[in-house]
Amino acid sequence: MDDLKALLGPARVPFLTLPPVVSLLGLGAAMWRTGGHVNYWHFVLALIGALAAHISVNALNEYHDYKTGLDAMTQRTPFSGGSGALQARPELAQKTLWLGVISASVVLLIGVFFLLKLGWGIAPLGVLGLLVVIAYTPLLTHLPIACLVAPGLGFGLLMVMGVDYVLTGSYSLTAFWAALVPFFLVNDLLLLNQFPDVDADREVGRRHFPMVMGRQKSATIYGAQLALAYLALVAGVGLGYLPWPTLLGLLTIVIAIPTYKGVRAYAEDMERLIPFMGKNVLINLATPLLMAVGLLIATFI
Repeated sequence: MDDLKALLGPARVPFLTLPPVVSLLGLGAAMWRTGGHVNYWHFVLALIGALAAHISVNALNEYHDYKTGLDAMTQRTPFSGGSGALQARPELAQKTLWLGVISASVVLLIGVFFLLKLGWGIAPLGVLGLLVVIAYTPLLTHLPIACLVAPGLGFGLLMVMGVDYVLTGSYSLTAFWAALVPFFLVNDLLLLNQFPDVDADREVGRRHFPMVMGRQKSATIYGAQLALAYLALVAGVGLGYLPWPTLLGLLTIVIAIPTYKGVRAYAEDMERLIPFMGKNVLINLATPLLMAVGLLIATFI
């Protein structure tokens, strides 16, 4: 039992709130498309798969960063630098690896179920999702562009569109435009969390935008993606692919604007940047959640 509790660290349980939120956005898209007629058991299964994928990425990342010595060099913050669990209990390293492998296997099994149930249409999302899970730490974090877009691809396009697909049996521009919002926001989430790790990441050969372009230019990229997230929401409504109540997601602009200003002002000051990293997490959770609420409102009005 002690080992199981200790593995909650490498699983990064406090950060597992994002998969349920983006899955709810996929549910909202499917509900609006179908008038509320969806298979809720399929939603539960898809949510389990999303959580398993996130746990797998986290555990494999913790294991890899422990083996390379990265976590011992990072300036740990509440939002970056790993959990520190394997530094405290190195004997859990192999179990952490197994946690990552077993979680990825759960994702694979759920994917096979939906493949058999719904046909090959779900295969591109499933295969790409599994590749992102496995390749993120050892490969994608060494390629700046891939490192930038992989988080949003996984938590935005793949999860939101995947949930929508397993509930409706088809792809939709509704889910695509909805997914663009967490795509840009989650890219920003990981981008900002890389700011404190620049020096340590350089030691192990990682290459991401705060490292290769500097924190100030990366702050500009952060602001651009933040703007693109809200523009995608407005465009989706304007084009008729999203109902107007999803504009509830725009309410988080009141947090986003001062957050961007703070990131610009304190890009080189990690101590002062930390509160804005926290506000960035709030933007990532609240915006798709408000959009999901909007989609559900539109379904039943």
